[in-house]
Amino acid sequence: MKPDILNPPSGKVLLADGAIGTELQKRGLDLGSIGESWNVEKPEAVQSVHRDYFEAGARLVTTNSFRANRFSLAHHHLDSRVQELNRQAAALARAAVGEDAIVLGSVGPFGDFLTPLGATDPADAKAWFLEQARALLEGGADGIVVETMAALDEAEIAIRAAREAGAPIVVGLMTFNKSKSGYRTMMGATPQQCAQAMLDAGADIIGSNCGVELSIQDYAEIVRQLRSCTTKPIEIRPNAGQPELTETGVVYKQAAEIMAQEVIELFAAGANIIGGCCGTTPEHIRHFHSRLAGAGILA
Repeated sequence: MKPDILNPPSGKVLLADGAIGTELQKRGLDLGSIGESWNVEKPEAVQSVHRDYFEAGARLVTTNSFRANRFSLAHHHLDSRVQELNRQAAALARAAVGEDAIVLGSVGPFGDFLTPLGATDPADAKAWFLEQARALLEGGADGIVVETMAALDEAEIAIRAAREAGAPIVVGLMTFNKSKSGYRTMMGATPQQCAQAMLDAGADIIGSNCGVELSIQDYAEIVRQLRSCTTKPIEIRPNAGQPELTETGVVYKQAAEIMAQEVIELFAAGANIIGGCCGTTPEHIRHFHSRLAGAGILA
């Protein structure tokens, strides 16, 4: 039975999945290629990623659709296939986990700046987000997660588009860096500012994923700052350490056992949903599961 992520049980935490892109690279995706094309070119590989996370204990999985908006796909001459790639992304995730897990359609930044910093009109961005969200829901997603957002105005537009598309669940995740003045997005917004804006835009769940040079303790502090603004569920997805460039590409070296030792700090700070972002693997999620279950707090 699917967990009720809008009304999480008190004193429990729901386990989410980890990174998708790096898992596809392990299966042969070339660095720099757009992994969303594999939804139709190599669906069995995409489905195997979702299945691995489900078998590791994740009961919330995200679709392979992070960059599958019209603007980003146009750079790969795939803009005519927005609906196909997103519907298939949701269908693959659903087929992999059945009805025993929540499937959230992943919507990332569209790939440019809104006016006046960039050339993209907000109305165009909303149309792209709306198109993507509708296709993900048509493919079987239970809701939409707007993730890895640094620009607050873009996040608000995407959240409103997801709500307009009819998503029963809308999650908003911002990305923060650590600065001398505290935790802020690349565009300068604080966790409290982001929390209020995302809630006002219609998010049911708020949180953070990714980030630069953040420890588990940093992620826990971000959770505490978000929690000070709301009683709604909070989701947190830390990276597996910092990216390192090697001859074979970008790697993340924080071991699953090390991350798992500290994961309860995220729950103690107020997180209701815990997963992983860049560099995390099914092995990380498996260790998270063991640690959380051992503490008696796994939903």
